[in-house]
Amino acid sequence: MIKLYDTGAYLLNGQELIADNDESTKVLASKGIDTTKEEASKNTMAYGILEAHNTSGNMEHLKLKFDKMTSHDITFVGIIQTARASGLTEFPVPYVLTNCHNSLCAVGGTINEDDHMFGLSCAKKYGGVYVPPHQAVIHQYAREMLAECGAMILGSDSHTRYGALGTMAIGEGGGELAKQLLKRTYDVAKPGVVAIYLDGEVTKGVGPQDVALAIIGATFDCGYVKNKVMEFVGPGVDKLSADFRIGVDVMTTETTCLSSVWKTDEKIKEWYDIHYRPEAYKEMNPGTVAYYDGVVYVNLSKIRPMIAMPFHPSNVYTIDELNANLMDILDDVEKKALVSLDGKVDFTLKDKVRNGKLYVEQGIIAGCAGGGYENIVDAADILKGKYIGADEFTLSVYPASTPIYMELAKNGRLADLIGTGAIVKTAFCGPCFGAGDTPANNAFSIRHSTRNFPNREGSKIQNGQISSVALMDARSIAATAVNKGYLTPATEIDVQYTSPKYFFDKTIYENRVYDGVGKADPEVAIKFGPNIKDWPEMIALTDNLLLKMASVINDPVQLLMNLFLQEKLHHLDLIHLVLLSLHFHVRTQSMLAVQRLFRQ
Repeated sequence: MIKLYDTGAYLLNGQELIADNDESTKVLASKGIDTTKEEASKNTMAYGILEAHNTSGNMEHLKLKFDKMTSHDITFVGIIQTARASGLTEFPVPYVLTNCHNSLCAVGGTINEDDHMFGLSCAKKYGGVYVPPHQAVIHQYAREMLAECGAMILGSDSHTRYGALGTMAIGEGGGELAKQLLKRTYDVAKPGVVAIYLDGEVTKGVGPQDVALAIIGATFDCGYVKNKVMEFVGPGVDKLSADFRIGVDVMTTETTCLSSVWKTDEKIKEWYDIHYRPEAYKEMNPGTVAYYDGVVYVNLSKIRPMIAMPFHPSNVYTIDELNANLMDILDDVEKKALVSLDGKVDFTLKDKVRNGKLYVEQGIIAGCAGGGYENIVDAADILKGKYIGADEFTLSVYPASTPIYMELAKNGRLADLIGTGAIVKTAFCGPCFGAGDTPANNAFSIRHSTRNFPNREGSKIQNGQISSVALMDARSIAATAVNKGYLTPATEIDVQYTSPKYFFDKTIYENRVYDGVGKADPEVAIKFGPNIKDWPEMIALTDNLLLKMASVINDPVQLLMNLFLQEKLHHLDLIHLVLLSLHFHVRTQSMLAVQRLFRQ
């Protein structure tokens, strides 16, 4: 199913792999190819994108500037406040503020909507884009409206991945976005590039989450792609739809890679055409001879419906394997859970076995991974005319954007889903991080979402509460729903997938999304709230400082402070020595002390 190469490899014409070994030079020569690893490594798609965005002039030490940025309502307040304190006057690149994380939470009074109003006022003041609650999850909006072939996007969410659309995207902490807002750079060593070589064609009933989980299971524990760029190539790519590729790509975060990018073709061109952005497309392929630091060979034909058992996306089995060895695998899962949960709660899944089958209390198809159009229409085809039953099992579906929701309503799939007993909800990321559809204590939930960590899905381990989540593809979740909660792979269901064409309604965003790019208005007043305060006025440094020392620092920074206190250093001298200390990697705590001293 999946093979990891022990060495790097050359890729010829995007098709033929030649492993890097003692014979590779001869093999290349026999084909009339004269190149080096160094030269061939420049022919990856990733290298070209990174080179185009690097400002350092040195490809070994990158200083990247991104084309666009995205944040959601858990992160954008802190990012903008940090940038404001450091002199922000205008967003230098298109910056999208979505409201898909805290939009349904009621705890805490008005704080969630206060965050939203802060975001809208900042979009007006600094020239950004504001996406109201329930319109779209962050990554779907970015796919529909931001992605471009050859571009780079930085997002303050871990699953910032748009590689299937030719965009290299990176999810980072808020500090890195604040730096970009201040026209600084994202500094990183040149990453390795690993080819994800797709071959064959998926079997009916196998979906993108199945492929993704298989790759995660093969690469996570060994760190094969850690901090590298995953570059999807090979003849198997051509046989996958754009939506399918997107569903695989968003899960690359769980391999611990830095980013991802895919070759593009007519199917991706059609995606951009459907979304009224044909200018964003260009054909992307690796060069005639490209060198990769490793290869993950994936035979799509052999992948079967997968399940990632609690409590990690890499804890994977085929559903057939799980059903055939149910008690043994559940015993192993429970032993691993003792480590994940540190013995703080009682955990078992064996009590879910009924008449030799594994019973599930909840199914969720949601968010940036599961809420795509094709996932939902395929699930609707499986469920049509069936009923999920009146027992514990529940099914919720969250389309990833309002345009997807609208099309499901227009083509009747929304009615098909509702008729089964499923609940179809608005665009929201809650099921991915425990803010929506939290299962009952000790209940077992199967989800087409991104993660199943022990503390993410509503568990309060400190209170003795635990929710158990397994990751699966939407199709197998629907198949399980057809069997009223008994775990079932989609390959066992006799269904004819109808694959209705998708029509994107752009007026939904035109009428509701505030687009202030290039229209910053410094006169707009920012709307704060009880939980968001403006920065105090910053007072300029005076000639004399009265300092009260409250700590002792036993390293070279102490010398700098003593000299400064003895008036043997001027302000500029101190700045110079602080920078010099940074160069020699003086301990972080010490530098913070100097910074605090200087600010006073």
